[in-house]
Formats: sequence, C-alpha cells, structure tokens
Amino acid sequence: MNDTTYTIRIRPGDPADAPAVLDMLDAAVVWMNARGNTEQWGTVPYSRRPGGVERVERYLTENAPFIAESQGAPVGALVLDSGPSSQMPIAPAGEPERYVRLLVSDRRHAGRGVGAALLAHAAEETRRAGVELLRVDCWAGGGGELVAFYERNGFTPTERFLSGAWPGQVLARRVG
Repeated sequence: MNDTTYTIRIRPGDPADAPAVLDMLDAAVVWMNARGNTEQWGTVPYSRRPGGVERVERYLTENAPFIAESQGAPVGALVLDSGPSSQMPIAPAGEPERYVRLLVSDRRHAGRGVGAALLAHAAEETRRAGVELLRVDCWAGGGGELVAFYERNGFTPTERFLSGAWPGQVLARRVG
C-alpha cells in the first residue's frame, strides 16, 4: 500500500503500553491462524497464555521497548535486549550485541512499513550504543516468509535451531 499521508513516529515504550502490545500480539495470533499458521505462535491468544501478560510487562520494564505510532495510536512494538533469551537454545554472540526480543505490528496497518521502520530504529539504537551487531531470532517454518522479511531488512541468516519442535532461525545485521 502506498499512502503518502501515513507517517510513523517511534517513541520509547513503557509499562502503560502493555495493553496495546498485548492487543497486537493477540491479533497476530488470529491473523496467523486465519492463514493456516497454527505452529508459529499456536492458537491461544498471547494474553491468555500462561506468563504471556507478565512477559510483556517485563519486556516493557526490564528491556528497551519502543512503540511505533501513527496519528498518535500504537501501530507496532519493538523490544531490544543485550542478548537472546535464556529460554532459547541460542549461543551468545561472543561480542557485544543488541537483540530483537519482540517485533510486532498491528495487522490493520500491514504493508505500511511499520516493521521495517522499527528494525531501522533498532539498527540506529544499536549504532548509537556503540555496538556493531544486531541479532534476531524468528520462526523458520511456513516456507520461510518471516526469515525473508528479515533478509529484506538487512539481516543475514546465521544459525538454525530447534526449540522443541519449533524451527528457528537466528539472523544478524552489522550496523557499525
């Protein structure tokens, strides 16, 4: 969609953003399921998963959260951390890094560059911190569409992994 009046502003996030982030995550599950994808995030709304609400609240207080807005309304969220989750079978980078822990956009604003704008912001935040490596992990199933999204945004696949039966891909981007 090419809408020249659509502008995105990115601001720091905070705990008050939890309801909007949870709404985006819940809508993403519905959207994925409607497309036949029940493997990536399952079928239970994120806000109803054990620990889901607490995880989002923790992300918004213990990490570096950012909210993308259009016309004053949240349309996406990004959470940066200093490394991968200890819950995932992903080795540390062996050098300072920033790690995308969460990236979600409001499906009503799909195709308007929200995710790309947040990833560009993540690269700038990483550079501003004097760090050269930005990494992310994502679901590698379903034909690799999500991996391809990150590749279009400057990331290179590095290692594949399994978290139980969930196929994952780590991607990296040099920003220095």
